[in-house]
Amino acid sequence: MTWKARPHRRGGRQLALHRKRYRRERPGSWDLRWLPVCSSTEISLAEWLQDDPDLVRPRAVLARRQRRGVGQRGRHWQSPSGGVWLSAAMPCSGQSLTAAGLLGLALALELAQRLERHGVLVRIKWPNDLLVEGRKLAGVLPRLIHRGTQLRLMRCGIGLNVSNAVPAGAIALRDLVSPSVASEEIWAAELLLALEGSLNLLAGSSSWLQRVEDRLWSDQIVSSEHESPWSIEGLSSRGGLQLRRGQQRTEWIRWP
Repeated sequence: MTWKARPHRRGGRQLALHRKRYRRERPGSWDLRWLPVCSSTEISLAEWLQDDPDLVRPRAVLARRQRRGVGQRGRHWQSPSGGVWLSAAMPCSGQSLTAAGLLGLALALELAQRLERHGVLVRIKWPNDLLVEGRKLAGVLPRLIHRGTQLRLMRCGIGLNVSNAVPAGAIALRDLVSPSVASEEIWAAELLLALEGSLNLLAGSSSWLQRVEDRLWSDQIVSSEHESPWSIEGLSSRGGLQLRRGQQRTEWIRWP
């Protein structure tokens, strides 16, 4: 993988580690910017795309720390030093994606499988969280960028707790794997490979959704504390959560 690190701090170290550990997977070519601190990698990526909109190959912005990281529905995402905070933009190359949820679930599956190789049992909380023992380890925020009716590019923000301090209800990899594995550099490379793997999933059949279903965090979900829960029956072909309550059936779609 060719990483163009701008600025270059630690980018060369990550590139060398990536070549050593992951050369057998034959990854593609990325342009990378590594920042010691930023407001948000999403903002930094948006500015990069505005300054240079010709997306020939995938781009990613990594930050050691974000001051104002954003999670689902605009919630503040705590992102201190020690985690992997990444935003990526990827050319579409003809994918006819109808729901951003598919991108988010494909990436969640790819990352879950990489974590499982290190003995970390992961559950996927629809639509965008990875849980270990009910505690949040990672979050994914997918976006589709259109130009008119044409899908122009896919974007995804990712936060992964590695060796950073975490809030209540969360967990970091340092509590789950050996110190040699709980490295931001290793998991930055893993995330880029997971992004590539998610594109491969989207380019094929939707059979991979069964692997997501096998990892769903629960068999029930509630829409309101005053209502009885819905039973989760599975996922639709567009990444929606299919639900049943008695004779009622519905589908939840988070990202249109």
